[in-house]
Amino acid sequence: MKKIFYEVAFAILMIVLIIPLIFIFIWAFTKSWPYPQILPSEFTLRGISQILDPKNNILPVLLFSVRLSALVAFISILISIPAGKALAIYSFPGKNLFHMLVMSPFIIPAVSVAMGVHILMIKAGIANTVTGVILIHLATTVPYSIRIFIEIYNLIGDSYEIQGRVLGANPFQTFAYVTLPVLGEAISSAFSITFIVSFSHYFLTFIIGGGRVLTFPILMFPFIQSGDRTIGSVYSFAFILTGTLVIAIFDRVLSFRYKHLRKT
Repeated sequence: MKKIFYEVAFAILMIVLIIPLIFIFIWAFTKSWPYPQILPSEFTLRGISQILDPKNNILPVLLFSVRLSALVAFISILISIPAGKALAIYSFPGKNLFHMLVMSPFIIPAVSVAMGVHILMIKAGIANTVTGVILIHLATTVPYSIRIFIEIYNLIGDSYEIQGRVLGANPFQTFAYVTLPVLGEAISSAFSITFIVSFSHYFLTFIIGGGRVLTFPILMFPFIQSGDRTIGSVYSFAFILTGTLVIAIFDRVLSFRYKHLRKT
């Protein structure tokens, strides 16, 4: 009975997720779809032509967004592995306060402090720069990845690392051949979440980047808000497809790497 329930729930979830994607795909090639017609009356390649036109500089912006978000995800993971381990395993003065500060972005919306952060970045000379955008993205992505590594370290502890050190591995070997393979699933999950969060940021990127740091959402949102469903659907589909491909490629590379490490 429980198995049937999960299968039905999974089927409903897939339907809820797939149906909007189908409509987005259809609208990407639709010129006119008046109510109450079941199918579009006219089709067009206007949206595809616009996104592929070199004059619009859309594909370079999309690739820049991928690189930016991937960098943010990698930095988030590098910060979060030791931070998550420390918060899960070690005891030190101010641990609860530090844990609360790390988790505060879950409670306090980033938008509410964006203006204050922007003023600080102007004074520091990093407003309207890629560096400033990366830092504000990290402020929203690091808590997600730290939370993931806290949970995994609560489950596995540091016994595997201790065993590796006892068997003669140095710190680098322990991290490369013991810690990383054990944290494989957590790293994959952390990358997926932090990449999507960074890749999706519009308001924070617009405020801190000052309109000079162009990412794909900066180009996409005006078309969605203007009501141009054809162009908005093409951008949305490209956004979804790009994010899915990047996460799938990262997961495949990570799986291949861990299989190689286990063999060695």
